[in-house]
Amino acid sequence: MKPNSILGLSHGFLLGHLQSIGIDFPKNMSVIAVCPKGMGPSVRRLYVQGKEINGAGINASFADVDGRATDVALGWSIALGSPFTFATTLEQEYKSDIFGERGILLGAVHGVVECLFRKYTENGMSEDLAYKNTVECITGIVSKTISAKGMLAVYDSLSEDGKKEFEAAYSASYYPCMDILYECYEDVATGSEIRSVVLAGRRFYEKEGLPAFPMGKIDQTRMWKVGERVRATRPKGDLGPLYPFTAGVFVGTYDGPGIKVVSLFLDQSSHFYSMIEVLRKKGHSYSEIINESLIEAVDSLNPFMHARGVSFMVDNCSTTARLGSRKWAPRFDYVLTQQALVAVDAGAPINQDLMSNFVSDPVHKAIDVCAQLRPTVDISVPADADFVRPELRQSQ
Repeated sequence: MKPNSILGLSHGFLLGHLQSIGIDFPKNMSVIAVCPKGMGPSVRRLYVQGKEINGAGINASFADVDGRATDVALGWSIALGSPFTFATTLEQEYKSDIFGERGILLGAVHGVVECLFRKYTENGMSEDLAYKNTVECITGIVSKTISAKGMLAVYDSLSEDGKKEFEAAYSASYYPCMDILYECYEDVATGSEIRSVVLAGRRFYEKEGLPAFPMGKIDQTRMWKVGERVRATRPKGDLGPLYPFTAGVFVGTYDGPGIKVVSLFLDQSSHFYSMIEVLRKKGHSYSEIINESLIEAVDSLNPFMHARGVSFMVDNCSTTARLGSRKWAPRFDYVLTQQALVAVDAGAPINQDLMSNFVSDPVHKAIDVCAQLRPTVDISVPADADFVRPELRQSQ
């Protein structure tokens, strides 16, 4: 490139890769990044949906290495349809983004629903109800509530008994989840995760006498076959079950088998907060933290899983995200099964300090502000969507 040129990126992966091999961008050029907070198909979908509405689209972040190209970055962001744009650095962007994909955005939520669906059905819940009480509740009413009102609104809507169940699940899940998320962030920050992606890409092809290993399917287990059946009979506009508690939080003691049920949202809320805490301790701004841990999940990604299951969400994302989700989802499934759910079943005492911090955390005020900056239209993702990857354009 010519001196004083501007290199525009839509993701910080390249910087992470260059750092991992010990080189940097040329010093005689500007490097900017405008990074929409959502997968490509969702960015395009909201742009088209909101083409006649001022400010519709997905929020973006931008990074300008030397300050000469900020105007270009902001102009580019507006052209993409971003209603609001926040500043970050290219390094902070790729760390939070790649970390987020492996965390609650894709990997963690996949691990959570697999774990809880198995738990529920093993304890006697019907398969259809178990699917509704996991995937449908988080991708439907819970996502809508968080998007418009924030996470605390879900907790505040619970009955006193519901809050006790919330606290038991949250307390048991928080530190096991943070353990995995802390490790994941460190792997991203040190370049290990980026090197893993590069090496995985090389294994897509035959070499050195070894066979090719492309990405395998992730929606072939019984759970996702049940999901096809549930969606086939789901009324139009249904946002998931509301019984026994509001806002998609399903906790309680069921008659008959005597099942003590821990809702998906409870485990996912601990994922949200442990992820928020890792990003906060690592120096990320609230605007970046909330976009990468909450807004992208509820306004961009979860609607795709609601429409056609986990693969439709994960496999519409980048290769980096798809690989990361497949790698880390089993880790979350395992740690919840081996530690969190065991602790809940054993009646482990609630960590009251954790709950006090949850309720009074200043992040809720930041979430309230960001909720006011959400897209002016809700993304619409039909099962037969034609704006997705070509190989995924099929009706289920």
